[in-house]
Amino acid sequence: MPEDLKKMYRTVMEDHFPDSLRIFFGDQELRYRKRRWKFPDEKSGELIEKGLRYGENPGQEAALYELVGGHLELGKCRFIEPDRGLVSAIREEDMLQEGKHPGKINLTDLDNGLNILKFLMGKPAAVILKHNNPCGAAHGESLARAYDRANRADRIAAFGGCVVFNRPVDKETARLVAQNYLEVVAAPDYEEGTLEILKARSNLRIIQVARIDRLADYVPWRFVDFKSLTDGGLIVQQSPLNRVRDGRDLKLAEAAHDGKLYRIRREPSEQEIRDLLFGWFVEQGVTSNSVLYVKEECTVGIGTGEQDRVGVAEIAVFKAYRKYADALCFDRYGISYKDLELAVEKGQRPKEEKLEIDRETQEAKGGLPGSTMVSDAFFPFRDGVDVGLRQGITAVIQPGGSMRDWEVVEACNEAGATMVFTGQRAFKH
Repeated sequence: MPEDLKKMYRTVMEDHFPDSLRIFFGDQELRYRKRRWKFPDEKSGELIEKGLRYGENPGQEAALYELVGGHLELGKCRFIEPDRGLVSAIREEDMLQEGKHPGKINLTDLDNGLNILKFLMGKPAAVILKHNNPCGAAHGESLARAYDRANRADRIAAFGGCVVFNRPVDKETARLVAQNYLEVVAAPDYEEGTLEILKARSNLRIIQVARIDRLADYVPWRFVDFKSLTDGGLIVQQSPLNRVRDGRDLKLAEAAHDGKLYRIRREPSEQEIRDLLFGWFVEQGVTSNSVLYVKEECTVGIGTGEQDRVGVAEIAVFKAYRKYADALCFDRYGISYKDLELAVEKGQRPKEEKLEIDRETQEAKGGLPGSTMVSDAFFPFRDGVDVGLRQGITAVIQPGGSMRDWEVVEACNEAGATMVFTGQRAFKH
């Protein structure tokens, strides 16, 4: 049985999807071409042509299609045009090391990394993703620094993930990446000598996406977003369009209640604005309901996909504490916090080591004081924002629009925090 399971993950499936698709929207048409790649067979070494390894799970056939023709304009929206492929246009020569043949999740993680990075092109940035959500995202004065910060934000979740860079990979960055087990690394280019370092990980998929340096051009484009239903039906929608580009698009929070106007008393500082914007941009790639904490343009805690907002705010706090403890433990003892915990339980390490890590983490509140809080939708009650305020967050960004916005404004004023509205929700399902 174990060998059968291992074989299941290695198997590149046949797919029976057609080589091309044509989708009609009335008298308008979009044309798609299935992408396949020629690679040596893992067993025979013979050159074979295959598409995706499999879908979300082994046993699910899957296919990747690139938009190659037609155009679509509905109402006042003109959707993205052909020949602007990113992930869907990856060629054999762009896969600088194939590693394992790519599957659906590898490419959707890469795609969501690009979706986030298109807003972060001003400075070196790195996003590490897992299961189509960011584990960590950061700006840095150098690409290596950006990667190191993103990795430390959630070193455990990053294991087996996908890292996407917005600058060519240099040797310093490559050496840091090579220390971890990752599934995919993607960048616009790789400087001389970096591929030799990265290829030490034989299963690592190394991908060049040349258009990453032009990602900002994709910010104003919408695409057609399809959702398939259990009964075979479809829901079709426009992709979201983020209206926030800089601090001028943010509004200092205010709300009226019972004839009284409630206003935030403190303007955000320049650093807070940078963090609020950074967090809102990362939020565009996070599954809803979600709450993030961001400090100095680096994620501190990311809560994703919960059903209630106060719950996800608490989960993000828990994750911030746990990741802070893990980073301390790794720096001090070279092992994960969970490994230390187990070793203490078995009597293999002194319990004082864990107690010291726990004490320092509690004193630092998981690194949350001074951070900003990001919410993809309004707070229906003040309890959600109170979770962050109790941890020492100083600024909040959220869409606004709740009947109880006035309560949330009051909560921030009581804590001396500031808050801005985007006027736009950022749900992603």
